[in-house]
Amino acid sequence: MKNLGIIGFLGLVLFCCLGSTTPPFNNDDVILVINKIEIKIKGKSTVGDYNCDNSLIKNDSIFLNLNKKNSISAQIPMAAFDCKNRIMTKDLQSTVKVKKYPNSFVTISEIKPCAKNYRCNLTFAITDKTLKYKDFILKTSDNKIQGSFNLNFSDIGLEPPVKMGGLIKVKDEIVIDFTLYKN
Repeated sequence: MKNLGIIGFLGLVLFCCLGSTTPPFNNDDVILVINKIEIKIKGKSTVGDYNCDNSLIKNDSIFLNLNKKNSISAQIPMAAFDCKNRIMTKDLQSTVKVKKYPNSFVTISEIKPCAKNYRCNLTFAITDKTLKYKDFILKTSDNKIQGSFNLNFSDIGLEPPVKMGGLIKVKDEIVIDFTLYKN
């Protein structure tokens, strides 16, 4: 009987020291379910700002804190970008050589919680160029995760459009915003 008391006491001590068998994170922290991806290209020209966007329905799960799938990839059809202006849309498609390079690709991998946000590696392939960003920060809010980066047309071997004999010029720098919508 005395041995049983010692074993029970040791079991209680181990339970108190190690805690319960429940993992130290809840299910919401472990799995991100993505149902839509939105990509925006923003820039400036001598006649004003432009915004072109593309939305993709993408049902995918990302597993955090586990040795499972911890990445998300998407193929982005460049012809699906809409600049809300037929001429601007046509210019964008011409500039990114949509006939030669109909798709761009984005991969977000090694996603890890970082305070209230996430840290990841981002690979973005457009035309025949691949850009890699290590320790890229994704900001999270309510039902979305967002990231943004700047690049120049010249970084990807492209010339910004020029129209009307140089009267209208698109600036070299563009901003690429992307949003992952969570379920």
